[in-house]
Amino acid sequence: QVQLVESGGGLVQPGGSLRLSCAASASSGRTFVIVARGWYRQAPGKQRELVATITSGSTNYADSVKGRFTISTDNAKNTVYLQMNSLKPEDTAVYYCNVQGRYGAAWWAERGDYWGQGTQVTVSS
Repeated sequence: QVQLVESGGGLVQPGGSLRLSCAASASSGRTFVIVARGWYRQAPGKQRELVATITSGSTNYADSVKGRFTISTDNAKNTVYLQMNSLKPEDTAVYYCNVQGRYGAAWWAERGDYWGQGTQVTVSS
């Protein structure tokens, strides 16, 4: 298995910034090749929604965060980040990271899909 540990959430005022981190670690000696990473969020009473994704070739953002959020990776640290700027009260939610990959480089290798524990982001004055 792969464990994802999130950090960086907290309370900020509107217009402020936060950077979320999600570090991945394998629980066995099997090689896990990451194919895609993403951030999702879930506000109280709402469905979980996609915030941003990143693959080797592209990034994708929800319309509500375009121009304000940036997803990036540090492959040496097996970490994915979400830089959040110009935060708004409507960004308040629990944020979850997601990592998808394969136990091997071949497309037919065993696949994995893992989630972080979630981190609370609250934007309020």
